[in-house]
Amino acid sequence: MGHENSSTITELVLVGFSNFPQAEIPLFFVFSLVYLVNVFGNTVVISLVVLDFSLRIPMYYFLCHLAFLNLIFSTLVVPKMLFNLLAMRKVISYNFCLAQTYITLFLESTECFLLAVMAVDRYVAIWYPLRYLHIMNSSVCLALTLGTWTVGFFASVVPLYFAMLPLCGPYIIDYLFCELPVILHIFCGDTSLQETMMVVGGNGTVLFPFLLIILSYLHILVAVMRIDSTEGRKKAFSTCTPHLIVVTIYYGTALVRYMRPKSLYSAEGDKFISLFYVVIIPMLNPFIYSLRNKEVKGAMRRIMGRFQKANKSHSRIFKG
Repeated sequence: MGHENSSTITELVLVGFSNFPQAEIPLFFVFSLVYLVNVFGNTVVISLVVLDFSLRIPMYYFLCHLAFLNLIFSTLVVPKMLFNLLAMRKVISYNFCLAQTYITLFLESTECFLLAVMAVDRYVAIWYPLRYLHIMNSSVCLALTLGTWTVGFFASVVPLYFAMLPLCGPYIIDYLFCELPVILHIFCGDTSLQETMMVVGGNGTVLFPFLLIILSYLHILVAVMRIDSTEGRKKAFSTCTPHLIVVTIYYGTALVRYMRPKSLYSAEGDKFISLFYVVIIPMLNPFIYSLRNKEVKGAMRRIMGRFQKANKSHSRIFKG
């Protein structure tokens, strides 16, 4: 393969689903609908937490950050993917490809730590219900969220910046978007160091938060089993079930995606896996976590009531 200075590369071919041309139009409509639901759901969660005072508690504060993260992640990837489903030339600019590689790794790492923080929040809520709001006060919540974003950045973007190698032609990416495990396949020379860094980084940003989540839920299980009433146990479990569902799906795909050698790479299999954490999970998160529970439904009714009252007041002013 030919070797070329990366500074002279202007664009890369992004294969996507071009191996299945008959499926591209149906997939465009399906993914467009899913993306719109994703944007709507996550925007609603953010808006409700910002506008309704009753939702300004730690659990919804962290959910707001998760919704914001999911919104950025999907918007960085899905619109370009949709464009390429219809385009004749399925290309991506080299600079945008680099941006996707850096930012997706940053957001994925941050989400791992954020899910761990959310597990700790559930642990505190169940073990110390009377002191919960005192322990998880606004200063602690702010420090935890800033910590997750900061650690996510330094655990992913900084190491990747120093690990980048020149690219070798042909500049073809058999994937849906630019991501580190795929970029490794078009790096020139020996990529063993980069693979090792990816595995080590996976242990730090995927496995460590995952173990923290497991430890938190083991303590939660002990606390729940100490609750005398069946109704109390059900209520405690109901607050944890959505988080467990998301963690299982997200970490399951992340562990398969990152913590394996390049020799086990499967292009079509990885495309299927990526659809879960780029398209499906960000869409499901708002509905799994919040849009079906009583507090959020109540907040929606209150906010809609406010808007209705405001509209009536404006109507009276104009009529007067």
